[in-house]
Amino acid sequence: MRVLGIDPGTAITGWAILENDLGMKNNIKCIDYGVITTPAGLEMPLRLKDLYHELIEIIDKYKPESAAIEELFFFKNQKTVIKVGQARGVVIVALANAGLQIFDYTPLQVKQAVTGYGRAEKKQIQEMVRLITNLKEIPKPDDAADAIAVGICHLNSVR
Repeated sequence: MRVLGIDPGTAITGWAILENDLGMKNNIKCIDYGVITTPAGLEMPLRLKDLYHELIEIIDKYKPESAAIEELFFFKNQKTVIKVGQARGVVIVALANAGLQIFDYTPLQVKQAVTGYGRAEKKQIQEMVRLITNLKEIPKPDDAADAIAVGICHLNSVR
């Protein structure tokens, strides 16, 4: 099974392509990961358009069977939550237009799936992501590591 993990954002959206042979326990492979960035000075509609097109290119290149996306959590700044919500909406439209099954996971679910503890610190999550996927180093930037964690959460859920 091949899954696209997504950590949505307006400035930076993390993405990761993971594979798992569902018959094999603990056999999650990270095929590739990265981030989609949009320039801060660009108008929001153009940033969202760029996000959409870059995500479609990733989907076309790696051909995932499904996608897992992190749900929004509470933000103190309402402007931030609205912008991230817009980016998340664009991501969902891109995934739906590509015909992918879409699965949502809360930050708590992701942390529990990766570390076994729902209040794990970011460093703990990053180290577990590295160990689970047999990467030599912790994935950078944080948004990419978060996307890998979302993908791991999904693969553990469907197993």
